[in-house]
Amino acid sequence: MSIKDFSQLSDLHIDVLREIGNIGAGNAATSLAQLLNRKIDMKTPVVRIMDIADVDKALGGPETPVVAILVEVGGDIQGIMMFVIRQHFTQLLLKSLLEEENVDCLHLNDMDRSAISEIGNIMIGSYISAISELAHLEIKISVPAVTADMVGSLLTVPAAEMGSTSDKIIFVEDDFKNSNDTISANMMLIPSLDSVEILMNGLGIAL
Repeated sequence: MSIKDFSQLSDLHIDVLREIGNIGAGNAATSLAQLLNRKIDMKTPVVRIMDIADVDKALGGPETPVVAILVEVGGDIQGIMMFVIRQHFTQLLLKSLLEEENVDCLHLNDMDRSAISEIGNIMIGSYISAISELAHLEIKISVPAVTADMVGSLLTVPAAEMGSTSDKIIFVEDDFKNSNDTISANMMLIPSLDSVEILMNGLGIAL
């Protein structure tokens, strides 16, 4: 059957989406370790189907400053993905990659944005690779767009994207750990409803 809203997904479908999120997060942790040239461990990610209206709370509140890397997803499935990192994660990445200290994530220069765009491309690519391999789908992503803003303003993008079909998104909470610190990041996957059906079919699970 075709679904009209994410709320029609069964527990089995949501478990499958969680497992994809788990594998994608594991791939992302490996990529991050290679990028930073240090050991990165991770806690088991939390994957939820969330109301868009509740995402601002999960990201620290509407006035929390964050950096988001946004790509459009095309090929066999359609939608958008957004990788969101907070101030502390932004500072750690730019210190490791560019040796910059105490960067304000709302005031990034062109070099900062270029580095974060590449990081986002690698991290999102880790998730897309997991989905592609598991479901035997050909999935493409656009050139990443980097946005630095308050959470409340940032979430107008997925709200506008999904407003006509659903008010829910696939939300992944990742905690990465190195020897000195724990850093949190979030991945938001906002597929079209048709794409959810294509994904489930590719995994051999009927809706």
